[in-house]
Amino acid sequence: MMSKNIKKYVLGIGVCCVTAVSLPVLTACSEWNDHYEDDAVSPAGNMTLWQTMKQQPELSDFCEVLSQTKLLHQHKKTIVSYADLLDGVQAFTVMAPVNGTFKKDSLLQLVATDRGDSAVARSFVGNHLSYGLVSDVATPKDFFLLSSKRTTIGGGKVSDVPIVAGRSNLMAKGGILHVLTAPLTYRYNLYEALVNSPAYSQVGYQLNSYEQDEFNPSQSVPGDMVDGEQHYADSVFNERNIMLEEVGRIADEDSSFLMVAPTNDEWQRVFTEAMDYFRFDSSVEGADSLQRYWANRSILCDAIFSRTIQRSPQDSVVTYDYDKRYPQYHVFHRPFDKGGIFYGANAVEYSNGVLYTPERWPFTPEQTYFREIKAEGESTGLIMTYEKCDYASRVLAADSVSRSGYLDITPKKSNDNWNMTFKLENTLAGTYDVYAILLPMSVYNPDVVGKACKFKAAINYVNEKGESQSFNCDNTTFMSDPLRVDTILLAENFKFPVCNYDQNNMKVTITLTCNILQRESNTYSREMFLDCIYLRPKSTPQKEEE
Repeated sequence: MMSKNIKKYVLGIGVCCVTAVSLPVLTACSEWNDHYEDDAVSPAGNMTLWQTMKQQPELSDFCEVLSQTKLLHQHKKTIVSYADLLDGVQAFTVMAPVNGTFKKDSLLQLVATDRGDSAVARSFVGNHLSYGLVSDVATPKDFFLLSSKRTTIGGGKVSDVPIVAGRSNLMAKGGILHVLTAPLTYRYNLYEALVNSPAYSQVGYQLNSYEQDEFNPSQSVPGDMVDGEQHYADSVFNERNIMLEEVGRIADEDSSFLMVAPTNDEWQRVFTEAMDYFRFDSSVEGADSLQRYWANRSILCDAIFSRTIQRSPQDSVVTYDYDKRYPQYHVFHRPFDKGGIFYGANAVEYSNGVLYTPERWPFTPEQTYFREIKAEGESTGLIMTYEKCDYASRVLAADSVSRSGYLDITPKKSNDNWNMTFKLENTLAGTYDVYAILLPMSVYNPDVVGKACKFKAAINYVNEKGESQSFNCDNTTFMSDPLRVDTILLAENFKFPVCNYDQNNMKVTITLTCNILQRESNTYSREMFLDCIYLRPKSTPQKEEE
């Protein structure tokens, strides 16, 4: 993938070439001299860059590749070559390797197909061109190549490749030519390394599958209106990767990352494990696609770290999803020390970051995507139904109270046994211990000695077919401790057969029902202070053995 600015430029050139191919040259926005940097001089003669290169016998191989490599438009080759581009008047800098320093025949075989042409254009031709004018001066400076890679020029070198003595800053009508003693190395970024390296083919395949073309009407050429709908004489599509937009833009060259990625066998184990947690019931539209999407995203969102947001990487690294309200997630302490996520991993530097490859995936589901779930009592939007009661959300700042609030549930009549159903969000197809956390009456009035509250609970969910199920918590009657914050275990090792992740529905709920007999009214209280419903994730027996 190219960086945004370079991609727009190439797409723009493609549209121009296709729609105006009969023109002898591409249109320039101003005179050639207006584009030159202060350290450049006027061209000798009136030859274009292409004409200047054709006069250099030692560049014949490079010229042949340029003439055979076509610009792409909507992933298809146009009739316009990079030679045509350099024969115009737009400003380019060309860094041309001399004959015999690269495999010309292999490149020419690749350009015979659309996909091969694209690869050559990106990793070879684009790696030796720059849009704009860059001169060889004494002090090295950075600039971007058409491949979107950043490199340097200065002191008679481009990156670490020497310029042929006396063959730098060769001026032409459309730019500057530097003749190199060897080709420039195309350095993969993290995304390219994963997509192109056989050792990472499994994760690379998954990432690449989320590439999409997005129509860009502002860059497209409008055509006629047909039945009130705008048609386009020429359409422009921008590439995007919907997965990288969520987990980390590791294809961007102007960013720098630290990333953990296992090789194929370990990735397959981790991916299969995640797929098990993200099984949706068969009534969910696109269940298979959702399962794969969330499995991939859940693995990768904690494996990519932008260097720009790390305060002290030796102490800890955080992802973009880190939230100080939930300090146990999206942060990994002492990552380079023994037991840390980077410790012992093979580290390789790429153009936009470092890839760490461990023998064993350093994360557990409980550290990353299989997280605790809290339905806060004061979050009244989670209340689905209620009968024979009123409720009020109250604020209480105390260390023992979750998120500084609770729900006060009171019966409509003093002897009413009420019930209330709460929505449980983002449950996975995993095993949880399910708790209700109740507060004593003294949190509202320290002078009050409250009574215990008796209640029953039922967990409502669906099976693999989407059919409603209910677990009555073994028909147990629960009783709160009136003198302390009481964490009451409602269901131990409860297994949801399918996940209900990122779904806006009521498929997973929990119902609390006050259960006090009339003769017990003076012994127990029908008022409840509910702090939260808490689901604690449990490792499966297989994981515990490992």
